[in-house]
Amino acid sequence: MTDRPPDGTRWMRYIWLVYLVALFFQPAFDPKSDLRDWVAIAALLGVFLPLYVAGYRAVEDRQLLLIVGAMAALGVAGSLINGGASVFVIYAAALAAYLEPVRRAVLVVAALVGVLGLMMVISPVPLPSRFLGLVPALVFTIVTGAANIFDAERERAQRRLRRADEEIERLAALAERERIARDLHDLLGHTLSLIVVKSELAARLAQSEPARAGDEMRDVERIGREALGEVRAAVVGYRAKGLRGELDGARRALAAAGVEATVEADLPALPIAYESALALALRESVTNVVRHADARHATIRIVVEESRVVLEVADDGRGGAGPEGAGLTGMRERIAALGGAVQRDGESGMRVRVTLPVEATRVAGARRSESSGHS
Repeated sequence: MTDRPPDGTRWMRYIWLVYLVALFFQPAFDPKSDLRDWVAIAALLGVFLPLYVAGYRAVEDRQLLLIVGAMAALGVAGSLINGGASVFVIYAAALAAYLEPVRRAVLVVAALVGVLGLMMVISPVPLPSRFLGLVPALVFTIVTGAANIFDAERERAQRRLRRADEEIERLAALAERERIARDLHDLLGHTLSLIVVKSELAARLAQSEPARAGDEMRDVERIGREALGEVRAAVVGYRAKGLRGELDGARRALAAAGVEATVEADLPALPIAYESALALALRESVTNVVRHADARHATIRIVVEESRVVLEVADDGRGGAGPEGAGLTGMRERIAALGGAVQRDGESGMRVRVTLPVEATRVAGARRSESSGHS
């Protein structure tokens, strides 16, 4: 498919028709001219103008090449009766510049220069007048063809850049949708699991310990409100509430599920993206313990080893090597995007190990060590 000048310059193609005035010079200034010369001009224009319009409407190189050839032939035939017919070759060169690839456009323009040479040989116009008429046509053919080839190639390059920008925007939107899907899964999966656990506990305590059951249901209400805020935050791009906050949430979730928790955390100062990724990995791992492990004890460990930050969540539950769900898959994608890795070992209980490479300068800062047990 050929590229035409952009829509904003369509009106220019009609302004360029002013150069057809060259056809009128000979009958206007030649005392030997008569009515037949003017009729010949009308006939030439009657053939040329439809070709000119069709040339800018052609969508295939083959069509455009035929139109350029027809214009060149019209120039050759017209030169036998009117020296100004060489202007048709200039218009043909202007259209030929939009042929693809560029090499083809250059060859066709060069062929049109050869057509002008042929016209110089066969024209019946006296030699001085023939020279004065065809040499400017030769210059304009070369200049017009070269200028339009440059413009056409520039327009193609701009079009490729626009397509690349559109593709980048499409991929960015797709990545953002995937990010939101992963975040919503992590946020709601954890929270809804906690709500289910606390609701079941409240139902069991409703008869025997109504006061405690009421406390559990108030926790369910609080967690639900927090979940609503987290979902709103995720939609606008906030990834997690931080590693410290996520540790507190993990303790509460494990305690509500009756899982004794041991936490060993040496929390470094991390870039936001790293802390968010680790926080969501912790949330997903603890959610899986609460949902699937049937464990009695879980250990959460966060340490800095050389230039790596390591998060481990291990439990003494059923373990196994079942297929990975969407949560673990999303965790792997998120961690891999930062150059890290996720390992899962289900031989003795379940152990999830997340490592993120972080430069020493990034982890320098205040640290807090804490070790606690909860049942």
